[in-house]
Amino acid sequence: MEKSDFYGRLVLMSRAEKNTTFKLRKMPTMLVSEKRVRCLRCNTWLVKAQVALPHEEFYCPACIQLGRVTTLDNFFTLVEPNHFKKLDHYLTWQGQLTTSQKRCSKEVIHSFQQGRDHLLWAVTGAGKTEMLFPGINEALKDGKRVCLASPRVDVCLELFPRLQAAFQHVEITLLHGRQTEPYRYTQLTIATTHQLLRFYHAFDVLIIDEVDAFPYAQNKQLLFATAQAKKTTGSCLFLTATPGDELLKKVHQKQLQVSYLPRRFHGFPLPEIQTKLALNWYGKIQNKKLPSAVKQFLKQCEESKRQFLLFVPHISHLEFVQKAVNQAFPKLYVTTVFSADDQRLEKVQLMRDHEVNGLITTTILERGVTFPEIDVCVLGADDDTFSSAALVQIAGRVGRSPKRPTGNVLFICAGLSRSVKKAIQQIKFVNHKAKEEENGLSAVSSPNT
Repeated sequence: MEKSDFYGRLVLMSRAEKNTTFKLRKMPTMLVSEKRVRCLRCNTWLVKAQVALPHEEFYCPACIQLGRVTTLDNFFTLVEPNHFKKLDHYLTWQGQLTTSQKRCSKEVIHSFQQGRDHLLWAVTGAGKTEMLFPGINEALKDGKRVCLASPRVDVCLELFPRLQAAFQHVEITLLHGRQTEPYRYTQLTIATTHQLLRFYHAFDVLIIDEVDAFPYAQNKQLLFATAQAKKTTGSCLFLTATPGDELLKKVHQKQLQVSYLPRRFHGFPLPEIQTKLALNWYGKIQNKKLPSAVKQFLKQCEESKRQFLLFVPHISHLEFVQKAVNQAFPKLYVTTVFSADDQRLEKVQLMRDHEVNGLITTTILERGVTFPEIDVCVLGADDDTFSSAALVQIAGRVGRSPKRPTGNVLFICAGLSRSVKKAIQQIKFVNHKAKEEENGLSAVSSPNT
């Protein structure tokens, strides 16, 4: 292994495996107490009797997907030295930010310079990735190490080429669980949030995209990983369109500063949610019949030749819905996609290439993947599977292109759940705040105030 492989990393090696020509800092893998052990990679406390190995040794099952941590091993690391080649130019992106985007971008740069955490609360389709470019550029020019992390592999795969195009002279590492390429030490990294568990005080700037998304939200492991991966003098930028209660609490208590962008980059408001009641939609689907509201939605898509996403609550619904759609609309080419689908990435690409008319999907496509000029329907939007944040993100798939900044968002429900009501309320709130900002009024508040 190269010396740089250990910079700001927790490299797991057995006691017999360490064989390097340079001196490393050795760290324990687990903290052992009388009845419990604590994994020092993911911070999980475990009952000794449940994770025991022979000869009073122990292991951690909580982060085993990153390689099994046991008391037979050690972590080896080196302090992050920021040994990066100085470039003449970093940012090659030639685009222009709107006035509101420039304001938020300047506030982000200031938070990086001050080494403090910050929240960027921007509606879906606000162009928040582009808003990051000036801040990342300034951090790279200052010799800082930067990481952009997301809970979803799909989002990382979409961000990677966008950052490559924006920083054409900068070497970028992409880290996720499916990759086969070896790790490379670079100044700019894109990673899933699970990969942060491999780092130790590495990043001067750590950007967490979609902090409200599964599996990051409420995951103590990943919250610990974020804190441990960032340098003690570093800053963390949280990005979201739907901040959770904890972040809002910190904002209201002035523990966290916020930049607020309630308007999309093309200036149009978010498409608002339309609801239709269907009391026994699942029974109809099982009989290969579609609720009338879904039939009307799909008919409009077919006649206008618009692509669509049709969301369902559970994987078990996918096959039934596809058969019902195929029977009612034989000319539409649709396919299903879900988290464990081996062809998930290929199917998403088919949608991008306009090889399919629509995707029937679970919440896996609620965020991070952009299809221009589409409509969206959510079947069973009142199901507990759909949080208000997920529903806002789903609605936000629509109207993202300036070629068609509007579109249809239809929720089919047996009743208006709290999450559906909250999603409707939040979209109306940000649209109202966008109008206030346009008129020069304050745009920072909360949908619950």
